[in-house]
Amino acid sequence: MKGRKDVGKEEKTSSQSRIPATFKVGAVALAFLVIGYQAALFIRSAAVTRLVSNRDAPDTVFVVDEALARRVLAEAVPEPAGGGAAAAGGGVAVRRSAPHSPAAEAALATSGKRRTESFPFNPNTVSLSDLMRLGFSERQAQSIINYRESGGHFNRPSDFAKSYVVADSVFRRLEPFISIPKIDLNAADSTALDALPGIGPFYATRIIEHRKELRGYSYPEQLMDIYRFDQEKFDALKDLVIVGPSEPYPLWALPEEELEKHPYIGKYAAHGIVLYRDNNPKEALTVEGLARAGVLRPADAARLARCRIAEP
Repeated sequence: MKGRKDVGKEEKTSSQSRIPATFKVGAVALAFLVIGYQAALFIRSAAVTRLVSNRDAPDTVFVVDEALARRVLAEAVPEPAGGGAAAAGGGVAVRRSAPHSPAAEAALATSGKRRTESFPFNPNTVSLSDLMRLGFSERQAQSIINYRESGGHFNRPSDFAKSYVVADSVFRRLEPFISIPKIDLNAADSTALDALPGIGPFYATRIIEHRKELRGYSYPEQLMDIYRFDQEKFDALKDLVIVGPSEPYPLWALPEEELEKHPYIGKYAAHGIVLYRDNNPKEALTVEGLARAGVLRPADAARLARCRIAEP
């Protein structure tokens, strides 16, 4: 029989042999945990890097005619870069990234890997994701979107600078890239005209009505024909508007009842124009000829002479 001392020694030895085995199992489990964590970090980092790469090299790049780009995008587009197929063909490269899931966007936003870019943009139409590409945080970008959705409009680059989320240093970087298309008086709807400084719904409606009376604007100063549209009001927006294409006024073809509707003609002159064109050769059919014949008053003749007039 073993003595009590021997039994105690065996129990102590057995206990000592069990401790290293438990420790080994724990150490192996910890090692796998560390490896798994590091693998997860690596996979997430690779995924975020891929997201960033997709933003820097967008999913789709269209090379299109400049006029088509302006019409489709309803905004100014960058000039073709020097050299290359796009420039040689007069095309414009338009980059568009496909939308990502909210989870992917959240991972990108918190990664710290989002690259700040500078590229041509219209602050009145630029998307939230593109604002973030320009260097704004999501909250700052959303505040710009909210301003627009509440009726705000940026008429000039300096208006964008006044936004409280646009720091002076950011504006200095982005100012060369801000591209706000001018308003075409012959194509703009009441909403676009309403956004011009000093216009509002009343004058927006009158601008469109006067456009119909003229059969299209020929020069911006015709806005001052409108009642109470004075030089001061015109000076506040003259750098924001252009006069796009319009059909030349068919002065030498319209019947008398249509001629008298023109703001520079009226009933008396309309009758005189019909008589004049019926009794003069084709080469004499000019606005200057009407003025010399006394058909038009000098002021009306001067304004009509600046209009787009169809050939007789």
